[in-house]
Amino acid sequence: MATHRWMRIALVASLAAGGLSCSDESGSGPVSMDRVAGRGTTLSFSNTPLLRPDGSSEPAISIGLDGTMGLSGLSWTQFFTNVWKGPFGSTPAFQGQIDAHIGKSIGGGDADIDLGSTGALHATTLVFFFNPTFNAVQLGVSAITCPNANTSNDFASCKAQILDQTQSDRQWVTSDGARVYISYHDAGSSSLIHVQRSDDDGFTFKRVGDPVVGQDGATADATFNNDQGPIVADPVTHNVYDVYAAGEPGIQKGTTATFNNIFVSRSTDFGQSWTANQVFSAPLFTALNNVFPSLAADPADGTLYAVWSDAHTVSLSRSSDQGTTWSPALVVSRAPAATAVFPWVAALNGTVDVVFYGTNASSKDDPSAVWNVYLAQSTNGGASFQQAQVTRHPNHVGVICTNGTGCARGTRNLLDLFEVAIDPVSRRAGIIYTDDTLTKQADGSPLPQVVLAQQQ
Repeated sequence: MATHRWMRIALVASLAAGGLSCSDESGSGPVSMDRVAGRGTTLSFSNTPLLRPDGSSEPAISIGLDGTMGLSGLSWTQFFTNVWKGPFGSTPAFQGQIDAHIGKSIGGGDADIDLGSTGALHATTLVFFFNPTFNAVQLGVSAITCPNANTSNDFASCKAQILDQTQSDRQWVTSDGARVYISYHDAGSSSLIHVQRSDDDGFTFKRVGDPVVGQDGATADATFNNDQGPIVADPVTHNVYDVYAAGEPGIQKGTTATFNNIFVSRSTDFGQSWTANQVFSAPLFTALNNVFPSLAADPADGTLYAVWSDAHTVSLSRSSDQGTTWSPALVVSRAPAATAVFPWVAALNGTVDVVFYGTNASSKDDPSAVWNVYLAQSTNGGASFQQAQVTRHPNHVGVICTNGTGCARGTRNLLDLFEVAIDPVSRRAGIIYTDDTLTKQADGSPLPQVVLAQQQ
């Protein structure tokens, strides 16, 4: 699955020959802006490619309280994380590579970004260390905080530090005021989820409790046996939540990654202790990790929304009691998206936005599948949804593999996720996704690029 994603990046870097087959060799701005209306709906979007000579994939987006967007994407041919910034409705400006100089490590593995209510930008990236004793690379997690990100474009004012270098993977970041949380996998031994917390806006961190430890059967399900989605801080209750897919102990562990349970762990004491509750359970060997489950907390009232994909449909469940109980699963994807993967969710004031990659093919493994980006939007707290196609032209053709480093070359150009956020000012959706049809490398292979779609 997502574990050891750095192997894919290393392979791509070694194969990359550079060069863009487009008119904008500098990658400093978009070559076009597409506008597309949602089929059968009133939703419409502008689509702006954020072209880079080094390409980008697996993007993240966060929108601050004043409408400032922070966006990131993993460089396709370099070991760094590209970052853009700008007000919602604009073409964001490229800021540089936020993890280009973190100690003696190399950044640019997994990445996530958060624009906090304090105006600070928080980021976390996977970093690589060479261990001369074992002649091997080991994985670590960084924490980067940039104060006054809404007004400053200078990465020199950011503080970057290494939180863990003992084989870590798939990290996420969230904040509630000056309290910042970073979660990540222990990829080296148990695949347990670790959390670190900062009480000073990301400048210093300390380990707190683990979301899957001490949870009885849920702990057994998840040990060596889970895919972790994002950590989410709720500004209403000040709870923090962690979502993950987990398998069945003694049956799946170490033999298959078809995780058939969705859990959300809740902490009411700032990450010190956790309580896990099951959101949904599917029949054994039904994979609900295609790839990450996602979670959002509505900052207006604390309502939680969890989404996941079973490789055919995207489903949503809702909790109005801080994750203790969950509503029956509601399928939010529909035709022409017969197959839907890579779900992500955002919520604000009763609007719930769910994005996914969809195709009319019957399987994500169909080599002729034609993929587009879709948004399912609810304006009544998740009771009903309308679906719109975000892209004007397909963003990928062929297989979308969800098996991590076991994927064949060309089937994982989109990597493992893309994201949606809602602008608090206009209450419109911002979506950042990957398109591997726009540019090519010198050898003719695709050079993926990230594209920003903004609801009009």
